Amino acid sequence: MSSAPARAELVVDLDAIAANTAALRERVDRPLMAVVKADAYGHGLVPSARAALAGGADALGVAVVEEALALRAAGVTAPLLAWLNAPGEDYVAALTADVEVSANAVWGVEEVVAAARTTGRTARLHLKVDTGLSRGGATPDEWPALVAAAAGAQADGAVEVVGLWSHLAYADAPTHPTIGRQKAVFEEAVTVARDAGLRDARRHLANSAATVALPETWYDLVRPGIAIYGLDPLGGDPAAYGLRPAMTVEARVMLTKRVPAGVGVSYGHTYSPSTETTLAVVPVGYADGIPRAASNRAPVLAGGAQRPIAGRVCMDQFVLDVGDAPVRAGDRVVLWGPGTDGEPTAQQWADAADTIHYELVARIGGRFTRRHVGTAGTV
Repeated sequence: MSSAPARAELVVDLDAIAANTAALRERVDRPLMAVVKADAYGHGLVPSARAALAGGADALGVAVVEEALALRAAGVTAPLLAWLNAPGEDYVAALTADVEVSANAVWGVEEVVAAARTTGRTARLHLKVDTGLSRGGATPDEWPALVAAAAGAQADGAVEVVGLWSHLAYADAPTHPTIGRQKAVFEEAVTVARDAGLRDARRHLANSAATVALPETWYDLVRPGIAIYGLDPLGGDPAAYGLRPAMTVEARVMLTKRVPAGVGVSYGHTYSPSTETTLAVVPVGYADGIPRAASNRAPVLAGGAQRPIAGRVCMDQFVLDVGDAPVRAGDRVVLWGPGTDGEPTAQQWADAADTIHYELVARIGGRFTRRHVGTAGTV
């Protein structure tokens, strides 16, 4: 096995994930479900889940059943919810693995009930209401029928309704009027469920942004995701909430070359240096999750300074103009990280590429090697 430095690495600090979870848990002073869907937002599903639990998370949330089963296969025994379920979902496997599931419609309850009868297990079920995001969940008109189906299934012993939940559209804009409207719709839906006999189900509405900024939405449980990984869901400084970014994205320069003024750089020659300069080629590109929209815009720490990408991001590589800095092939450059050592942050990249840091950390990968550091949750 080669001992050479990795060509490109995602370095994930498990201690930061644990510390972020602890900071959020202390902030809300109520149960916390750490969301680890999408490979823990690109940070690594199993290690990140264990680190969040080490930091005090009471439960874990994932999108799909396959993610939940992967956690169970790795020996994670914490309460676990999988909520993005389509017709024909393998609820038998979910219930056998003691995974909680969610229903958006009556047919979902019927499929969960069928799985409960097959397994002989009582399904732990959450019901989702659409309070205004117009995505998952039953509409207010559909909600009474969903509640009635779930209440009937609970009376028959097939399910135990343990959660009533929804999701906010504008939590990252804490004064937006939709928040109050969604909260009112949610509370009306909870009243319908309570009147139908579903009195013990916990209410949960708050995502990361609501967890840090909207205490009136905390109810019985909060579900932070991006904040667990140390990124500010409001787009500001995560340190304001005691959070520290857990991911550092770095690569090794593969080639440097001295070029004259006016030379065209990368496809389409959208960049040309005004003076003689050194170009450094970095061996990652959009196949590895580097957004092409970062071309000529996103900053990279190289040779002791942040420098914008020079020219277009290619499939496998991009170029930096490092001027007269003594950058050499093999030198480390940092795309983003915590920002504490002069490197750019994921928020800077998001601003440069006109996207959000959620997308950046979740999509980064390809031929990057992921390496976990720290000891939180390690077995």
